[in-house]
Amino acid sequence: MARSPLASDPARSRGREFVEDREGARGPRSEFQRDRDRIIHSIAFRRLRSKTQVFIAPDGDHYRTRLTHSLEVAQIGRVIARELGLDEDLTEALCLAHDIGHPPFGHAGEQALSDAMEQHGGFDHNAQSLRMLARLESPYCDHEGLNLSWEVLEGLAKHNGPVAAPNWALAEIDQAFPLELGSWASLEAQVAAVADDIAYDNHDIDDGLRAGFIDLDDLLQIDFVADQWRDVEKRFPDAPRERQLRELVRAQIGLMVNDVLAATRKATQGLEVVGDVRAAGRALAGFSPGMANDERRLKRFMYDRLYYHPDQIETAERARDVVSRLFAAYDQDAGTLPDEWRASKPAGEPRRSRHIADFIAGMTDRYAMDQFARIYGKVPEGLSNV
Repeated sequence: MARSPLASDPARSRGREFVEDREGARGPRSEFQRDRDRIIHSIAFRRLRSKTQVFIAPDGDHYRTRLTHSLEVAQIGRVIARELGLDEDLTEALCLAHDIGHPPFGHAGEQALSDAMEQHGGFDHNAQSLRMLARLESPYCDHEGLNLSWEVLEGLAKHNGPVAAPNWALAEIDQAFPLELGSWASLEAQVAAVADDIAYDNHDIDDGLRAGFIDLDDLLQIDFVADQWRDVEKRFPDAPRERQLRELVRAQIGLMVNDVLAATRKATQGLEVVGDVRAAGRALAGFSPGMANDERRLKRFMYDRLYYHPDQIETAERARDVVSRLFAAYDQDAGTLPDEWRASKPAGEPRRSRHIADFIAGMTDRYAMDQFARIYGKVPEGLSNV
């Protein structure tokens, strides 16, 4: 596929926050390839393997985690970027890093940190992703953070659109390295956002069916899903049901990807340079109106039948309590923090509470449960419902 004039060019990157003198030292990679590799090699990325995607601390090995979800998003994102002639490495870097700021226990943990930080600027996992990559994950001797390119940081900050009211974490980074938060991001960032939607819309169906939270007959009440299922049954009438279900998920992903390609090509007709994307005033990479409507119906179904399932809500409440009580313990007694975090704990607010939130946000589900047991003398109960 020929390179699109709307593709971000690593040779014309707006640079990095901190000047580096490593030219040629680590192989002939583009700036965006370096970004992707820094993310993959980071400790924060490795921790995603033990962070909740849908199910908290699942007993089964086949359920998705934040790590496997991020890899699946990257695979979908690369396919779309390649077909549109965009920069695949930038797209992949954004897909791999988009959830890196999630705390343990997914949205339940995020809500607990948001409540605990209400008087100190709040907590937002998207802003925490930038904070993690630009400040907290610091393997280099000459600067803090991974020092990713402007295009990666901008894409992570704005992959869901312009940011009118950044929280404190994003505002601090934007002040040090302005990201033009009021404009739309690159097409690569927009592709990463829709790839995320495609991945979790369909892979969460897979996990939900596997766990028994979703009933196939109920799912097939959604017309466009039923159409795909009838086609699967027609093509593979004698295949085992489990294989047919996996084929359904693949068919759904293909349907959505093809729709995004057609809709994005139509939306970008007549645009000539990357700047036209940021000046368009709207998202250009995404679903067609018809598919967007179908996708919203699918999301409503998933919230009703999976994300807000009574068993899920009950488990999420327990997880939220774990994070809340961890925050309270670290806040009340600095001695409960590990040595490194205790030694660097600021004395005054809001930096003191933000320091605690940084520590908790980096935890895996298992580590959070271990910390809870160490402090409170018992392992939290009821934190796995599959």
